[in-house]
Amino acid sequence: MSGPAGDGRDRGGSGGDSARDLDAFEACRPALLALAYRMLGDLARAEDLVQEGWIRWSRGGAQVEAPAAYLWRTVTHLCLNELASARARREESRGDRLPEPIDLTRGGLDRVEALDRLSMAFLVLLQRLTAAERAVLLLHDVFDFSHADIGSMLGKSEAACRQLLRRARDHVAADRRAMSASHDEHRRLLAAFVRAAAAGEVEELVALLAEDAELIADAGPAGGRFGRVRNLPGPVRGRARVAAFVAAVTPQGSRDLEARECELNGQPAVLVLRGGRPYTAILLAVADGLIHRVFIHADPDRLSHVAPSQSIV
Repeated sequence: MSGPAGDGRDRGGSGGDSARDLDAFEACRPALLALAYRMLGDLARAEDLVQEGWIRWSRGGAQVEAPAAYLWRTVTHLCLNELASARARREESRGDRLPEPIDLTRGGLDRVEALDRLSMAFLVLLQRLTAAERAVLLLHDVFDFSHADIGSMLGKSEAACRQLLRRARDHVAADRRAMSASHDEHRRLLAAFVRAAAAGEVEELVALLAEDAELIADAGPAGGRFGRVRNLPGPVRGRARVAAFVAAVTPQGSRDLEARECELNGQPAVLVLRGGRPYTAILLAVADGLIHRVFIHADPDRLSHVAPSQSIV
């Protein structure tokens, strides 16, 4: 089997040396966690499923002849089963749902290649795919598994995997452009956006936004308030509408708040604090000198682990 730590060679089943078994698992763990987090958009749940993969392997004893192949197959199936659950379907059906923003140093995800494919923009694109399309796209395009290997993991033919990959690529192709900015350009536009939003400057915001800009604000399953607006039901689309919404709601709710710069999902971000606690995270998708997507994460339960850095406003 190809892919990271996925050559399929026998590294000893769990009936062998426990330290060797743990080493084999730890070699796979960062990539498995990156797969599960991308599939689910929830790091804690991803960590649980990767750990469940380890537990199932450890119970297999000497019967597990190719630990890496077993772990990839098991974690992939656990993710697919999780996405098929009633709870996950309810979450994914929400029009305002965003993946959990994370510091990539947690869980060692900063050691995984293709960090741009851990960006919020890419994760939101993945949510628009079916679970099977998501798995095939990630396994093939991010982790470099062959169609034969993917078919073996998913119990599908190579032809079926190729079809799933083609559909997945078609779905995400149009929005992939909004992931190409340099770190410095991304940071500059983010700071300008935060300043214009705090001042309620509609014209400045319009100048920063692409014509087809989109804003998604997620306050969690129970909903929340954005200025005078409660429970924004879905994305705000169009440069003028996004600018008007941001300019209207940001100054209204800015009292007793402090904005700090940080890095989330491998890109510059802003964390807004209230009483020293994470209150809102702002992330962008940027390309060609303009902001194409604005992601506002305001679910306090999913921000509690995020740490701020220096003040920027």
